[in-house]
Amino acid sequence: MFPPLRLDPTALLGEISAFQRKLASGLGNLADQREPEYANTPREAVYREDKLTLWHMKGHGTPTAKTPTLIVYALVNTVWMTDLQADRSLVRNLLEQGEDVYLLDWGYPDGADRWLALDDYVNGYLDRCVDAVRRASGTDAINLLGICQGGTFSLCYAATHPEKVKNLITMVTPVDFHTPDNMLSHWARELDVDRFVDTVGNIPAELLNWVYLTLKPVRLNQQKYVGLVDILDNPKELQNFLRMERWIFDSPDQAGEAFREFIKEFYQQNKLVKGDLIIGGKPVDLGMITQPVLNIFAEQDHLVPPDASRALGRHVGSSDYTQLAFKGGHIGIYVSGRAQREVPPAIHQWLSTRN
Repeated sequence: MFPPLRLDPTALLGEISAFQRKLASGLGNLADQREPEYANTPREAVYREDKLTLWHMKGHGTPTAKTPTLIVYALVNTVWMTDLQADRSLVRNLLEQGEDVYLLDWGYPDGADRWLALDDYVNGYLDRCVDAVRRASGTDAINLLGICQGGTFSLCYAATHPEKVKNLITMVTPVDFHTPDNMLSHWARELDVDRFVDTVGNIPAELLNWVYLTLKPVRLNQQKYVGLVDILDNPKELQNFLRMERWIFDSPDQAGEAFREFIKEFYQQNKLVKGDLIIGGKPVDLGMITQPVLNIFAEQDHLVPPDASRALGRHVGSSDYTQLAFKGGHIGIYVSGRAQREVPPAIHQWLSTRN
C-alpha cells in the first residue's frame, strides 16, 4: 500500500498563489515579445536550384582551413538549427575556429516536388552542391558534415562519389535502423507507407511534428509549457524559448516519393547496413567509404539512439575512424552551452590533422 498523502494546505495555497502571480506578471512580457529571429550569421548564396539554396557562411576573418566543409542537414525541419543564435551556433563556432563553411538549405517542397526521389536528392541536388563548393574553393574534394538524415545522405554520397569527399563527419546520424531501442523505427516499420503516400502525396510537416512530439508526449507537450511559467519574467530566456519553438514548427513538408523510399529502404528494410541499398542504379556499400570518418552522437538521443550511430564503425571501410559521444539529446548537441564549448573545437581539431 502507498503511504497516505499528507499535504500542508497553507503551503499548497502559497504555491498556487505564487504561480498565479508569476503567470499574471509574465503574460505582459510574453505579449511584448517580437518574433524571434535566427540564421543571423552573414552568408552569401553561391548556388540555387528549384527550392534549394547553397549558402557560403561568412565569419569575421578569412578562413584558415584549406578544405571547405559542406553541412548537409536532414529534409525534416530547417538547417538553421546549426545557426540558431549568436551564442548557440555550430556554424559560427566553426567559422571562429577558421573553418570554411557552406550550408545546404533544402528549402520548402511543394506539389511540384511530389515525385522527387532519393536519387534526385543524393545524386542530383547534393552532387551539384558539392561541385559548386569545389568550383568556388578550387579544390578537388571537400569535407562533408552530415546531420541526422543528412548524415545518412552523406554516407550514401561518400560511398558512391568517393573522389569528391576528402573527410566525412556524421552527427546524430542513423546507420542501423533496427536497433531495439529505436522507437521511431518500430513505428515506421508498421506503416503502410504506400497507402500513406498515395493518399496524401507530400507529407505534411504538421503531421511529422506531431509524430516526433508524441515520442515524449509528457515532456514535449506538457512539461515544457508548465516550465515556461518559470521564465516568463526573464525576457532573454523567454526569447530563447520562443526561438526554439519557432524553429521546431517551421518545418518543410516532405516530398512524397523520397519519403516513401526512405521509410522502405532504411527504416523498414535496413538496407544500408545489409549492403542491399541501391540509389539511382548505384550500389551503396559503406565498405567503400575509405576517407577519414568522424562519427559524433548524443548519449541521450531519443530520435537516433547511440547504438544506431555506433553501428557505422562496424560497417565503414575507413582505417581512420573516430567516434565521439557527447552528453545531451538530439537537439541539445547543437544548442546547449556544453555542446558549444566541446563539439565545434572537436570537429576543428579532427579536421586540422587531416586537411
